[in-house]
Amino acid sequence: MSTFVLEIGSEEIPSRFLPVEKQFLQERFEAKLAEEHLEFGQVCVYVTPRRACVQIKELASVQETREELVAGPPKRIAYTAEGAPTKALEGFLRTQSLTLDDLFEQETEKGVYIAARRTVGGKSASAILAEITPAIIKAIPFAKQMRWGSTSLAYARPLHWIVALLDDAIVPFSLGPVESGRLTYGHRIHGIGPFSIPAANDYFVILEESCHVMIDGEKRRAYIREKGDAKAKALGGRILWKDSLLQEVEGLVEHPVPLLADFDPSYLEVPKEVLLTSMETHQKSFGVEDAKGVLLPHFLTVLNLDPDNEEIVKKGWERVLHARLEDARFFWREDLHANFDAWLKKLDDVIFIGPLGSMGDKTRRLATLCSWICKTLSLDTKEHLSVADAERAGRLSKADLVSSMVGEFDTLQGIMGGIYAEKLGESPCVAQALKEQYLPQGPDSPVPASILGAVLSLADKADTLAGCFGLNKIPTGAADPFALRRAALGIIRICKEFRFDLSIHDLLAKALELYGDRAWKKSSAETLAALEDFVSARLSNYLQSLGFSVIVTEACLRASFDHIPDAVSRVEQLARFSGEEEYVPSVQVLKRIANIVQKEKPTQSLRVDEGLFAEPCEGALANQLASLAPLASSTDYAAILASLYTLRPYVDTFFNEVMVLCDDEKIKANRLALLSSIHALYARVADFSALQI
Repeated sequence: MSTFVLEIGSEEIPSRFLPVEKQFLQERFEAKLAEEHLEFGQVCVYVTPRRACVQIKELASVQETREELVAGPPKRIAYTAEGAPTKALEGFLRTQSLTLDDLFEQETEKGVYIAARRTVGGKSASAILAEITPAIIKAIPFAKQMRWGSTSLAYARPLHWIVALLDDAIVPFSLGPVESGRLTYGHRIHGIGPFSIPAANDYFVILEESCHVMIDGEKRRAYIREKGDAKAKALGGRILWKDSLLQEVEGLVEHPVPLLADFDPSYLEVPKEVLLTSMETHQKSFGVEDAKGVLLPHFLTVLNLDPDNEEIVKKGWERVLHARLEDARFFWREDLHANFDAWLKKLDDVIFIGPLGSMGDKTRRLATLCSWICKTLSLDTKEHLSVADAERAGRLSKADLVSSMVGEFDTLQGIMGGIYAEKLGESPCVAQALKEQYLPQGPDSPVPASILGAVLSLADKADTLAGCFGLNKIPTGAADPFALRRAALGIIRICKEFRFDLSIHDLLAKALELYGDRAWKKSSAETLAALEDFVSARLSNYLQSLGFSVIVTEACLRASFDHIPDAVSRVEQLARFSGEEEYVPSVQVLKRIANIVQKEKPTQSLRVDEGLFAEPCEGALANQLASLAPLASSTDYAAILASLYTLRPYVDTFFNEVMVLCDDEKIKANRLALLSSIHALYARVADFSALQI
């Protein structure tokens, strides 16, 4: 078995491109090798700013051989009346590289066809790799590509070298102006090169010892954390690691050297969130805190070389960060001289979305919607949440958008509003809600921690959804510029986590109503229906992402999705029930009942009349159903489904012994009423007619 190593050397590629490049190379090489029937053990991919490396272990030297049946033309058109090959047959022989001696006749459903068996495969691994590798490299889906010189090749950055070795032999191919070979180049300072690689198995040793490159991203990340933690511990602190930033930093270096630097303690008057944002966003550096979570006047950055004079480099980083922090302190002090009243006035001049008015208009709607949610859920009595605080949170929610700080650091919107609310004497729960109003920001982002934060986030997302759908700005498969899918998912997750028994229909209807009398693209009823369909589809996708099957999810949501916690509970219980032994026969019975009821449409107000029972099984079924009466208004869906164990035998007997659609109209109506009562009990859980059993 052989080892193949590919190294694609280029100018520095942006860190954000590397995860996509790594995943693509991994998946495409595995798929292509399998497609070519070339046996291999493991495909390993490593990426740095200047190179991508693919290592394929235990690679077969030749493609496996196999026999294929090749179908040709029908016999009736393969030969002339004299038995000579026709042009159709000659073309088949030429295309498949066959002779007349290779052919035989094969009986098929469509008649007799000419066929042949041929042996395929046996191509060398080197030939296959030379063919597939350049095509794979060209197909890497970088977010942006460039061309350089006179070549037509497009790549993220200009290519400089390619190493392609199968054991000790070069796999020959060209890519634009670059020919594959065995020369690699190392770190720009510590191991420039070029270095010749004798064989594929020598690659990693040369890269580490001669090139001074740490090729494995996981090792770079672990090394940065280990050395950074040690430096911070020596000062009595700990690094505030942020995974997304650590991944970005790991993609910026080939030779990581963590460096701990300092800043003037006077900047600690600025909120911790601002200082960290300045460090992380502008300097790609990490903050340091003590055991109590108090920020220390230090920061950790990661160099891409071993400096000759670390102190000089340290001073340079400190000087740059000083300028950033000085700006942050200026904005902080300037904002402290302002107040919410002044900011709220400015919001009337800030456009929300074109025809939807200003941000000031939005905050007035949010104040009303927050109050409505609070009253609808009785949070004022159950959670002691002040309606006045709910209104205040809605009104102040966007005020920080016109602050100097958010103008400079837009990622701090909401967070700064909460900080300023604390400074300016607003209620603590209002300040907390302002900080949490944009949560959750995605499927993996946390939901708000506070009740009022959840209420404000619900209101904000519902308002945006209602306005955008009113303008018919509905997401397409390719575009969602207003992040409406994320807004709908946020509403779902908040209602689920807080178990808010809130009607989605009522929430969206209220949000639409607060826009007043507007000339929407569609009628309010059509807009509301589209909104509900959109949220229902998001809920279905969300539940499927949690591992619930499409069939179970859709059956439950077709019954109702309006109350999110209730819908989730029904999906959970039906999914559990689907694993029980009685599931299939129980569902078959309920499907039969549902089909009869939906077809005959009995009058819902018709009551079961015991005097019309013609057979004992009718009374027995009615009595058993009456014993389940407490479940009619219950939300204990596990108990409702469990009741099928005792009810189903009575239903089976009923169907075996009576004809529901008999000639006597009164008895027929009475039996339909009985089945309708059963259907009503279980239809609250799911639309069983939608289940495929």
